[in-house]
Amino acid sequence: MTTTPEPEVPQRPTGGDYAPSTAARMAFYQRAGGVLTPVLTTIFAFLIGGIVVAATGHNPISTYKGIFEGTGLNWFFPWVSGAERVAAEFNLQQTLLVTTPLILTGLAVAFAFRCGMFNIGGQGQYAMGAITAVWVGTTWADLPGIPHALIAIALATLAGALWAGIAGILKATVGAHEVITTIMLNWIAYWVGTWAFGLGGPLQNDANESVPISNDVFPSVRLPVWWGDAELQGLHIGIFIALAALVAYWFILNRTTLGYEVRAVGYNPEAARYAGINVARSYFLAMAIAGCFAGLGGALDILGWQYRLGSLDIQTSQVGFIGIAVALLGRNTAIGVGLSALLFGALLYGTSTRSLDPEVFPPELAGNLTLMIQALVLLFVGADLLVVYVWNLRRKLRRQAATAEAPA
Repeated sequence: MTTTPEPEVPQRPTGGDYAPSTAARMAFYQRAGGVLTPVLTTIFAFLIGGIVVAATGHNPISTYKGIFEGTGLNWFFPWVSGAERVAAEFNLQQTLLVTTPLILTGLAVAFAFRCGMFNIGGQGQYAMGAITAVWVGTTWADLPGIPHALIAIALATLAGALWAGIAGILKATVGAHEVITTIMLNWIAYWVGTWAFGLGGPLQNDANESVPISNDVFPSVRLPVWWGDAELQGLHIGIFIALAALVAYWFILNRTTLGYEVRAVGYNPEAARYAGINVARSYFLAMAIAGCFAGLGGALDILGWQYRLGSLDIQTSQVGFIGIAVALLGRNTAIGVGLSALLFGALLYGTSTRSLDPEVFPPELAGNLTLMIQALVLLFVGADLLVVYVWNLRRKLRRQAATAEAPA
């Protein structure tokens, strides 16, 4: 009796013989692009910025060295010591103070992006959070310090959520585009703040009626300083809240049903609707959560180091708009937003008149250099689309050449 041998099960090739699938290759390209694109974007922006610095008759290397030392990041170098290390420590504290709200406004933009929406309203949401924090922090004097601070932070966060939620509701119900509605809400927040702190406004200070600024928040409601001298504006504990927000952002998007629905709607709202996901609800919740981040940023700035707010502050603040560049450069990821916020925070403080030696580069020109680098980042951040296009064109040309050379 003969037996039929069982067919051999083909074994998966190992080592260099294995050819990854198309999906695996695309996943690799996306991961690589998520790292390389921001790095190359930053390098190109600084290279062009260096060319502009050279065109003004200054040395780009010494200028960037002066900016870097002004950020305080040289504090991490073990060979920095003495007075230089003391200065670096102070500068790093100030850089992280600027970085804290940028993390949160960057998350406000990034979270809406993940749901397929472009949140231009981070500035208005940040402003409403700051206004609410001033209002709570300058009233209810009988409250104990810690509950008072918690209430101020909670209400400021809620104010940002409500402000962004308006745009989410309009998007979900009547299809109003979030870019238009958030821009309009930015202007409403602008004029609300200008009126509230202006002459005769409800939040204007009661010590000098000719100055359009609020009272200082009560000392008991201010966030404690954990690094540096409180009298010299040391680094407050808000940086830990911002870092916790990064973790919360990652957790919500990657470990919750809400995050799955938000990402599904961002990929394809029609497919998500067909799968049973409430798209309108996702739009509203995504914008509301985005507003929470921005409103929290406004509260931390007020309770952490500004302690007051005026009409001019409302009119000149750009924190929310810089958050757009932070989210784009950070590729809407938690780690990316954190690093991008640190980069922009370092640029903002490193080029300020407080930290940059005017003999190296005029600080008034350095501020414009910062704006130019921000603009270049926004310009180059879409480079991955160009790279993908060139890559696909290259493959298409290779296939055409192979077809032409094949024998008939």
